[in-house]
Amino acid sequence: MGAKPVRVLIVDDSALVREILATGLNSDPGIEVVGTATDPFNARDKLLRLKPDVMTLDVEMPKMDGVEFLHQLMPQYPIPVIMVSALTERGRKITLEALEFGAVDFVTKPKSDVANGLQRMMQALATKVKMAATANVSHWKHRQRPAAPAPRQARPLSASTNHVIVIGASTGGTEAIREVLTRLPVNSPGVVITQHMPSGFTQMFAQRMDEVSAMQVKEAADGDSVIPGRVLIAPGGMHMSIVRSGGSYLVRCQDGPKVNGHKPSVEVLMRSAATALGPHAVGAMLTGMGGDGAKGLLAMRQAGARTLAQDEATCVVFGMPRVAWECGAAEQLVPLQKIADTVLSWLNRKEELV
Repeated sequence: MGAKPVRVLIVDDSALVREILATGLNSDPGIEVVGTATDPFNARDKLLRLKPDVMTLDVEMPKMDGVEFLHQLMPQYPIPVIMVSALTERGRKITLEALEFGAVDFVTKPKSDVANGLQRMMQALATKVKMAATANVSHWKHRQRPAAPAPRQARPLSASTNHVIVIGASTGGTEAIREVLTRLPVNSPGVVITQHMPSGFTQMFAQRMDEVSAMQVKEAADGDSVIPGRVLIAPGGMHMSIVRSGGSYLVRCQDGPKVNGHKPSVEVLMRSAATALGPHAVGAMLTGMGGDGAKGLLAMRQAGARTLAQDEATCVVFGMPRVAWECGAAEQLVPLQKIADTVLSWLNRKEELV
């Protein structure tokens, strides 16, 4: 007897979009659309009655947008949610806010080449719906709207350019990255991050992280220097790698084929870190689906870097950290709230040994 199909509720104010999503998802034998709703008020009633496993939610709706609905829903009725986002600037902004308020992931509506774009969107949506059914969103129960924490003050930490913090993340990663960055002081070593995210979203994500972090956060550009107090986030649709340049480090942002199905790929960043940084790095694998970056993190550890992975209890999806742990790439599994302090304590120990 096979596994039960994932039960999905579709929420969208457009009858055409509801029909397209329902037809597309129902064509996957692993998914059953159990209902549709025209707005958040209608959706609330159907959530309680139909008890779906996953909900798809339009970003922009009349009466109440997706973010406000999540803000009200998630503390009372945590459910894995996939946002269906427009590629407009407003659509991107609301999508990133939705991820902050509990959405697991998102897909983007095609802007051009609608026929092929729609097929690709439905394939991505079906994959993400099945992944979302395994996501852990229980920590949203009774949780309040996240507040911007006060920037951490500088603490005794050598202002050396020799060490770099390397982070990889995917599903659930935007909030995990926020948690780590807001716990790092302004004089932390340089940080490089690959978060699976399409082009058009990473610049806005970097800007949002810059607002809440003591460090400067920016979307990486080819040739950017990795320096203390700065966080570089791989641009969507480009691979980012780190290279040594004399006595300093730079990032390279380049196009190329997908690696492990992703661009940017965590594998590309971590393999480059193993080569360029060797023991002068700390690698962290955060929440995400699949196994992208596990071999790269293993290469980092074998090159002398300290490595960790986020533990299962605090992950939205314990995929990438699990693979990294099982292949021996991560030395420790660490709760999300303790990752920043663990990294800083390792770095301080390394500085003392120099």
